[in-house]
Amino acid sequence: MKILLINPPNSGRSIPEERYGITSVKQIFRGEPLALEVLAGNLDDHELRILDLKVNPDGLEAELSGFTPDIVALTAMTCEAQTVLRLATQIKQKRQTTVVVGGIHASADPDFFNCEQIDWIVVGLGKQSFSELVQALETKVDQRIPGVARTAPGTPLSFQPRKFSRNDLAEQHPPRYDLVEPYRPQYVLQTLGLQLGFVASAAGCPYDCSFCCISALTDGRYLTATIATVIRDIQQLQTPVIRLVDANTFGNPQHALQLADAIESAGIKKQFLADVRSDTVVRHPELLKRWQEIGLRAVVIGFEEIDDTALGAMNKKSSAAINLQAIEILHRIGLTIVGDFIISPDYTEQQFDKLGDFVKQQQINLPMHTILTPLPGTDLYRQLREKIIIHDLDYYTLTNAVLATRLDEELFYQRYAALLAEGHQSAKV
Repeated sequence: MKILLINPPNSGRSIPEERYGITSVKQIFRGEPLALEVLAGNLDDHELRILDLKVNPDGLEAELSGFTPDIVALTAMTCEAQTVLRLATQIKQKRQTTVVVGGIHASADPDFFNCEQIDWIVVGLGKQSFSELVQALETKVDQRIPGVARTAPGTPLSFQPRKFSRNDLAEQHPPRYDLVEPYRPQYVLQTLGLQLGFVASAAGCPYDCSFCCISALTDGRYLTATIATVIRDIQQLQTPVIRLVDANTFGNPQHALQLADAIESAGIKKQFLADVRSDTVVRHPELLKRWQEIGLRAVVIGFEEIDDTALGAMNKKSSAAINLQAIEILHRIGLTIVGDFIISPDYTEQQFDKLGDFVKQQQINLPMHTILTPLPGTDLYRQLREKIIIHDLDYYTLTNAVLATRLDEELFYQRYAALLAEGHQSAKV
């Protein structure tokens, strides 16, 4: 079968830009669509293409006409969900093909895609379940595939949830990195001049922060790939820097240590970026030191907030004191800190000041500030649903306040933009 996998174009709208002329808030980064490369890796004996509309936004019509796919599959984050529906409509108007949607929004809120322009919804990790769906469509065998829902517009979705396990990683098949080679020169972190390649060493996360939708991908399970699989995938990429895109690379410290040893034994000379929790740094400083020795140059660490009350409300299961200890350890080891912070729409000017001072005093190398956003499917969404004032998902970019701001809205965005600018003046990774 001919299968076209589509990465949607840069989506999302910006309130600070549209209402107040603040153009510095919206950030665009092009990274390879690893989720689609992974899907393609498990589709033997099919003719495959990946269309990256983030790089080639006008490429859809030519691909539909020239390739004439039997199946078109799209992935979508929350801010891309409405764009994907529009693309699905275009696809159906151009060609009567089977349209499948998956990704983080389909996993967290599958009912959103229960509409006539979508035929199937893949809920959660899709490497194995999408392959099973393709096989069923090819053989025309009507079967109930766990984790796959057939749309039924006007009626509630009905499907069998998938019990995710290591089998869903389908590790015998590597990602099809070759399918995006024409786009690879565009996969650069422009502001820092870094060309990145993406590798996954784990799926899911063992924690359940209220604002995070990652657990929907694996139904709360944390699944690590075998060491051999990760080494294989790293060795496929020619890029000098590897971004380990797991939600929590060090969620299993023993696995992470074994992986570091294997990277060294394989003679791999690359630099790495990885995600880590502050409490993991505090409990396992020797693990971070070991990774620094084999090429880890920076860690992305979700501090989220700087006081215990706010952290508790997020179910972060960490504390401000632990964050400070982690920062001290990382500085001592010599790792660059990419610190994630979440700004509540309820912030006062004093809280903006306090966060800005914290970032400077703690010498956070690259602070990443997002706005607290109740994403559909999360506990935060269920808690705050009645308080949401913007329901248009195009604004769910994590850089818009979809809840009412305590400050005058224009002042809130001015302070937000200033905080971003100040933090990025001398940023490095």
